[in-house]
Amino acid sequence: MPTLKIDNKDYELDNLSPEAKAQLQMLQVTDQEIARLNVQLAIAQTARSAYSQALKASLPAASDTIQLPQ
Repeated sequence: MPTLKIDNKDYELDNLSPEAKAQLQMLQVTDQEIARLNVQLAIAQTARSAYSQALKASLPAASDTIQLPQ
């Protein structure tokens, strides 16, 4: 019989109340959403890095910049 361990105590899944089963299901859904969001964050961080590199490549070289008098 499958069990769930919380705070070093085992609980048989079949013996959980309907409310506890619902909370467990929501916990699992939440964990899946966190994993999905972590993937999205990794994609966004990769894109940001690529945009940063593209910006640096499109900037004029230091010797090409015009120095304005102060």
